[in-house]
This record gives sequence, C-alpha cells and structure tokens, in this order.
Amino acid sequence: MTKPHLHAEPHPIWGDESAVVELAVDWSARRVVRHTDPLSTARPASAIAADAGPTITPSGIGGAAALRVFDTVLEPATRSQDDPLNLAYIAAAPTRAAIAFDLVTSAANIFGGLWEAGAGAIYAENEALAWIVGLLGWPSTAGGCFVSGGTSGNLSALMTARETARTRRGGRPAEGWQLASSSNAHSSIQSAARALDVDIVDVPVDDRGHLTGAALRAVLERSPNVFAVVASAGTTNEGVVDDLDDIADVCEEFGVWMHVDGAYGGAGLAAPSVRELFAGIERADSFIVDPHKWLFAPYDCCALVYRDPQLARATHAQHASYLDHVDREVWNPSELALHLSRRARGLPFWFSLATHGTDRYRNAVEASLTTSRVVADAIRSSDHLRLVREPELSVLLFERVGWTQAQYLEWSNAAAHAGVILCVPTTWRGRSVLRLAFVNPATEAQRVIDVLETLR
Repeated sequence: MTKPHLHAEPHPIWGDESAVVELAVDWSARRVVRHTDPLSTARPASAIAADAGPTITPSGIGGAAALRVFDTVLEPATRSQDDPLNLAYIAAAPTRAAIAFDLVTSAANIFGGLWEAGAGAIYAENEALAWIVGLLGWPSTAGGCFVSGGTSGNLSALMTARETARTRRGGRPAEGWQLASSSNAHSSIQSAARALDVDIVDVPVDDRGHLTGAALRAVLERSPNVFAVVASAGTTNEGVVDDLDDIADVCEEFGVWMHVDGAYGGAGLAAPSVRELFAGIERADSFIVDPHKWLFAPYDCCALVYRDPQLARATHAQHASYLDHVDREVWNPSELALHLSRRARGLPFWFSLATHGTDRYRNAVEASLTTSRVVADAIRSSDHLRLVREPELSVLLFERVGWTQAQYLEWSNAAAHAGVILCVPTTWRGRSVLRLAFVNPATEAQRVIDVLETLR
C-alpha cells in the first residue's frame, strides 16, 4: 500500500523551504547528466573569496544566492573526478544511478548505525556486501559494513586483529605489538599503526614488488609479537597484487591475522581476466575495497568485511547507559567498525548494483583493464616511451626516455591546465616516471594514446 504524499508545513524557524529544495534538486538533476568539465580545478582561497563574497551572515544570503555561489564559484574550483581523462591518483567514476541515489540517501536521512533505526537500509547494504563476500569465496556467515574510506576500514580491521590477538594470547606482550607490512602498503597502514600504538615490521618485497610468503616467514620467525599482516590486492602506486596464497600459508602457520587491503584493486575480483591474481584471498581474515574507486560509487564508500564478524563485534561494540536497549542479536553496523553515528553510505552502491546487475559491473571492470592493456601495447611499440614494469591490473607506470623530473612536471601541468589529461609523475625505485590509473570504463584508449604522442 502506497503511503499518502505528505507536504511539510512551514517550519517555525526555517520557514517554507520548498523553493530552495526545488532549486537544489533541479541543480542535482542537471549535474548528474551533464558532461564533465576537465578545466575545473583548485584555485587559491583568496581568488575564491573574491568571487564568492561573504556567505555566512547573520541573516543569511538566501538559498538562490547560496546555490548561485556554489554553481559559479565553488563547484568549478573542484576537480572533475569522473572525467574520462582524469587518470591521476585513483579517481572515481560513479554510475549516474549511484549519484542520483546518493541524493535519495541524503533525503531519506537514515541513521545507519543500528538495525532498530535503519533496518531496511542496512538490509540493502548487506545485499551489496554479500556480493563482495561471494567474490572473495568466503562463507555466507561473513559480513561487515560500509565506512568512509580505506583509512577507516584498515584501522577498524587492524583494531579487530589486535584485540583478537590480545584475547587469544592472553594479553599484551611486554614489548608491545607489531604489525607486518611491506613498503608498498598504503600510507594509511602507517597511520593505523600510530593510532593503535604498534610498531611496524617491514617485510622486504621481491624484485616484482610483491610481498611473498618466504619473506614474511623470515620476519615472523624473529618477530613473535606480530599480531597481523597487511597484504595488498592492488597497490595504489603500481597496482601490484601480493602473493596472497603463500602469505595465507604463513599466516596460518604462525597464527597471525591476515588483512587484505584491496581499496583500489579489490574490484578486480569481479573480472575473470585477472581473478587468478587473487588466489588465496579466500583465506584472509578481513578485507576492504572502496566502491568509490573502481566499483562506480560516489564518495565516500569503503566496504569492510570480516570472515568472522563476531570478532569485530567483540572489539567495536560500544556500551553506555543510553545504549542498554540496543538489540545485540541483530546486524548493527556500529558494532563492526570504529564508529557509532553513520549514514547509510552503501545505499548508492547497492542501488547501482541492483539497477545494472553484477554482469555489467564485471564488464565495466574488464573495460578498464582492456583500455589499460591497449595503452600498454602502444607504449611498448613507441620509440620514445617505455613501460618500467609490466602492469598487473589497470595502473601503468612508464617513462619518456631521457626526461627529467622537471620535464615531467612541466608537461603534466601544461596538460592539466589545458584540460587535455590529468597524468602526474610518481616515483618508482627512486626515479621519476609517469603513471596512468584506469578506473573509468568511459576512458577511450585512442584518446589517451593520442595525448601520449605529445610527449615527443
């Protein structure tokens, strides 16, 4: 039965906001379907201030004026993350369905921390998480929640790992805990270690840039206080997938938690052409992937999942007098990560999956991989460019033979300011190279190849 359409009466303080709501919704609808603007970019705060003028005033400037400032001054001073030639860092290419439903999610204003308040939304999020669990090859009892990003996801997973080790080993070691990871691990692992007050033990990578089981075993044999190992399923800089199966063998041998950071590359689980790279991930204890990176969701959205969610509940469940009534037998996302207040940020991802289907998601991830391979082939055949390592996923590292860091920066800045391409230098084995990250299925290989000709 459909609920009657209700109109809110003017608020005693805010007044009648129907007109400003209509303005905002209309702007959003037009923005979702328009082409991206590759010229949009950051500006100095002084320039923004000069154009925007005062916006926070005692009496307010009104919704129409505020939206005009946003439309003409503020939004153009941001980078178009979904532009097909934004190939720097790891951009985002959300589906229009996901973007539109982000507006619905905000309008619904659902508290997504407790089942009692957000059951329907949490159910939908869990449907999306179940797809990820299936890609991992984990049991159906596995699960988790959506958090803001990989940094939050990694911290929450490692906090669970540390508390689990404390319980299993009978307390904290006198020398303190240690966390094992390689130099290729994401910078958020360093931040998590500082937050958890644990030391990082570096595991050397091999000549392919991989963390291997053999190197990990050597470290664990002399480091008995390691409580967890962080393996990468697609490093941000190079797109490397560590030797997960061998790492899992060693983690089982030493009784150490295996966490897999797949913030970017975990989406490759959906692509048959690279699925074999992830062999062993089915044996991990926890895993993250950011749908706002390569699974076509808007910011901010990280899926954090555990093989045994009960271990996360034992770590993260908060208790207070005002929480005494909470039903602990149902699925409460607030008990699965380091958060309590929480919007249902997984809903836009769920809606897009439900709208388009997982087959199209598979095809979209494969499209990015195909584009990266075509561009890689063009670089291999070039007489002035050279791949510096063979790509594993959709990140390409290459050099313009003979160029210096200054030349790379000059070309990169000129191309960005002209709105041609966003491709920035990075460092690989101590030297400057260029990097392309393909996560947008709308990126056309030939357009990229044509731009690379300007490197002559």
